[in-house]
Parts: sequence; structure tokens; C-alpha cells
Amino acid sequence: MGQHHIRIYSEMKDVELIGICDTERNRAISLAKSFNTTPYFDHKELLEQELDAVSVVVPTTFHHSVAMDVINSGTNLLVEKPIADTLENADKMINAAHDAKVKMMVGHIERFNPAVSKLKEIVDEGMLGKIVSISSRRVGPFNPRIRDVGIIMDLGVHDIDVISYLYGKKINEVYTIAGKDIHSFEDHASILLRCDTNLSGMVETNWLTPHKIRNLTAIGLKGVAYLDYIKQTVELHDEAWIRTAKVEQKEPLKNELEHFIKSVKNDTKVISNGETSRHALETAMAAIESYQKGKAIGIN
Repeated sequence: MGQHHIRIYSEMKDVELIGICDTERNRAISLAKSFNTTPYFDHKELLEQELDAVSVVVPTTFHHSVAMDVINSGTNLLVEKPIADTLENADKMINAAHDAKVKMMVGHIERFNPAVSKLKEIVDEGMLGKIVSISSRRVGPFNPRIRDVGIIMDLGVHDIDVISYLYGKKINEVYTIAGKDIHSFEDHASILLRCDTNLSGMVETNWLTPHKIRNLTAIGLKGVAYLDYIKQTVELHDEAWIRTAKVEQKEPLKNELEHFIKSVKNDTKVISNGETSRHALETAMAAIESYQKGKAIGIN
């Protein structure tokens, strides 16, 4: 993922790519040469370069330690999702960024998928009426590079966040059925979410399907919306019409990084902050606890 951050930053006219850091020296040197920048092998040396902003794209277990060094240097940061490996570490990062007056954004990339942005507009404008159910399917083959987390934290958290984002509400209860057959953590899960008292969300996710499927359905009292994350399409169905929404297709990560840089330059709020990401992490952790204990878990 880090090389995609580098590529996009290098293409942005209002960004100067000062350097990249990787503990694997050969990778850092190769990427730095490809993008005409300076390689570093210790992130603390990179942070000495009077930077305005940094992307933290490291394994989740290192998010807290690296992010705290970035915050303590007074540098604005974008941390890849999930925000941290524990709620305690997430809270430390959020509080430290607030105290240091440093902007911290979390890379929940699907919020920047043009299809999700369009569906959010449609929902907020009331075109579907009251939304009562949102379901998603995010399945595909296993990526052997993913070793430190299971399917819920790696993939399910995307749709947990999107469902909360579309509703404009926090999730307050979760029930999960999951299992592990090809991975040391869970590799398939069905996650049932509750918002308020009667608004539902459903996330189906696995690493067992031989081809990628990424879609979402939002059911309202006036109609239904079908979203395809990969094709970046939104189709609306009601009693009289089937309509295709106009979606300006664009790479979601480019939208995300442009939003981050704009927020740093203009000191504006980000739409994926520490608090919303903490809620997605808390919900994902509750989903894991739910399948392990075989019961619904409430979320404060």
C-alpha cells in the first residue's frame, strides 16, 4: 500500500515528496530511486526534515509507536486503517494529536470511493426515504501477505465504517458468526450490526471466494440502491424507475490523499478522523469477541 501513497504524492502538483522510509533497505532505495526522492531506514530521521505531512503505512501493530513519533514531531499524519491494534492505543493517538494540535486522518479508503460518495449524497438528500437496512458483500481470494489480523479487521472493517457513515449513526450492537479454515485468524465472517433500535447492517466477508466481489445494498422506504465498489456504480430502483447515478470515476486513494493534503493546507476537517475510526475499530473488535463468545456484544 505504501508504494501507492508514494506514487500518488509524486503526481500531486502541490506536494514535494521529501523522502520515504522502509526498514527493508533495498526496498527503500529502489522506491526512492523510482520516484526521485531520498530513502530513509529509520522514520525518526525522516521526521527531522521539517515535514508538513506524513503517511503512516506500516503493519497495524506498529501504528501506535510510529504515529506517536510523528505526532511528537508536530507533523500532520494520515494513518492507514485500522487506526491502531487496541482501543487504548487509539485513544493515546487521538489525545496526543489533539494536545499537539496535529491533524490526524485515518485511511478508510472506501469513504473516498466515488460510488460511496454519490450514495451518501443520495441517502442524505432523502431520495431513498428512510434507510432501514444496509448489507454488503466483500469476498475474494486470500492474500498470503496478511498475517497479523483476520478477515474482520482486514476487510470487514471497511464495510462496518461505510455502514456507520451512510447511516450517520454509531453502531450499538453486533453479532457475528465466523470461523478459520485456511488462516490462523478468522477467514470468513457474517456480521450483523444494529444502529439505534431497528436499523440493521449486514457484512458478509471471506478469503475463500476465488474472485473478488465488492458490493453494497441500501434499502429505504422509497427505493433501493445497489452499489458496486469495484465498478464505482450506483443503481437506484423504485416502483417506477431503474436509474443509474452519475458517478465521476476516480482512484479512491487519490481522492483520499487529495482530501488529506487539502485539509492540511486549508486547516479544514477530515471526513475520516480518529474518533470515527476508533468506532470502526471498536465495532470490529466487538465482532471478533461476538463470534468467539457466541453472543451479541453491545457497544457504548
